Amino acid sequence: MNEKKDSEAYLAKKAFFDKVLTLYGRHAVMEALLDEALTIHKLHLSTSNKPSDEIDRMVQIADARGIPVAHHDKQALSRISRNARQDQGVALDVVMDHFVDEAEFLKQERYRIIALDGVTNPQNLGMIIRSCAAGRVDALLLPTRGNAQISPLVIQASAGTLFRLPIIKTSDLVASLERFREQGARVYALEADAPLDYREVPVEGKNIFVLGNESEGISPAVSRTCNAAIAIPMARGVESLNVAVTASLLAFC
Repeated sequence: MNEKKDSEAYLAKKAFFDKVLTLYGRHAVMEALLDEALTIHKLHLSTSNKPSDEIDRMVQIADARGIPVAHHDKQALSRISRNARQDQGVALDVVMDHFVDEAEFLKQERYRIIALDGVTNPQNLGMIIRSCAAGRVDALLLPTRGNAQISPLVIQASAGTLFRLPIIKTSDLVASLERFREQGARVYALEADAPLDYREVPVEGKNIFVLGNESEGISPAVSRTCNAAIAIPMARGVESLNVAVTASLLAFC
């Protein structure tokens, strides 16, 4: 019985921390602290910080909101922020209520998901999130490897919309796409020379659109999991669009 309880407690703890995003940098941390719609787990400060009004203000806000404040030496904080060069002595654990498990979507009757395969530019990721949040996209499928990850640059580029869009994180994009296909989803690869116009894709049903690397496109392994390739027709000899612009067109079509 104790082993079962320990296992359940471990899984519950893991599920919670899988939804925790650690921000760093004083500007990003202050913005998040001021956003009362966000659930904050803990504020982390370095003991090497020099006294400042900004740090005092962070502590005041945290105290007023009932957010625990932890103090660490510089090395320990760098392990928490994972970015010693840019954390500026502060980090913040934000509970991402919009980080969702793919199982929440697998059984749904309809959805429109945009999946990323090798989109490494943080600004592009932020702009993609912004377009998806504003348009007709139900979730972003974001692999934890080979893509830009959530950072202050991404948050800035998304203009805060990161906290409004459901994000499905996956450690294996190919496996996730295959699971969605098994449940009836159609997966489309965006390719410049594809014969099918993106506007010909049925609006209803379960659709996933995969956007590839800014220069190399979609990887062969991911391409093999797709039902079809689609393209955005170009005029006047233009070869392609920025990946964030492509996401915007898909979000509103």
